Amino acid sequence: MDIKLFQVDAFTDEVFGGNSAAVCPLEVWLPDSVLLKIAQENALAETAFFVREGDAFHLRWFTPEIEMDLCGHATLASAHVLTTHLGYERDAMVFRSLSGELRVTRRDGRLTLDFPARPPSVATAPVEVLESLNIQPLEVLRARDIVLVYADEDAIRALQPDRVLMDRINLDPGGVVATAPGKEVDFVSRFFTPQAHIFEDPVTGSAHCTLAPYWAARLGKTSLTAAQLSQRGGRLDCEVAGDRVLMSGSAVTYLRGVISI
Repeated sequence: MDIKLFQVDAFTDEVFGGNSAAVCPLEVWLPDSVLLKIAQENALAETAFFVREGDAFHLRWFTPEIEMDLCGHATLASAHVLTTHLGYERDAMVFRSLSGELRVTRRDGRLTLDFPARPPSVATAPVEVLESLNIQPLEVLRARDIVLVYADEDAIRALQPDRVLMDRINLDPGGVVATAPGKEVDFVSRFFTPQAHIFEDPVTGSAHCTLAPYWAARLGKTSLTAAQLSQRGGRLDCEVAGDRVLMSGSAVTYLRGVISI
């Protein structure tokens, strides 16, 4: 069996930036064990699989370890593949997922994700997380992910979690996101996933379902600019619209190929 494979850099307008995702369009679903093996073989943070269902697409995301409930950059990558390589001509597309119906629209070369908001609440961080940090946060919150709030961008850049210590805990399917006000954008962040194949995620769209509502409330504005300060880096424009978060970004294709199994 041959399966089309695309590797896309999402939340960036140039290759080698943003966050890489593999995208595999399917005619019918393969066994979950095969989907997981493909994700393991791809060795990227996420591999997206989708099957067309009428006017919509059933979309699933796999890390090399588990199936995820929500992934922003791989959804953006899937929309990019549909519109750039598979002849999808409409400016709006609907994905059905474990997180409900997700809509993506394109305009002027950019794609906008319409995702559910996940506002955080005050929480206590696990000791495994706190002991792994070289800089302690000012505030701890949690939705799906643990959110560590810091005073400024410099603290986010200087953060160096001890992976051995943080890997003592498993937060599937969540992670640890550190955030602070930005110098050139409204807020910045970094994202860490204990016990995952890739410890620091380059750009994490799903985390902004929590970050955007938090910073919207704190800054008193619904339209926000964000940057993830990973080595590859990425930028997002976010808008909080009630119980939804809109995230806009670009994507570029790095690789096109065929998987033979």
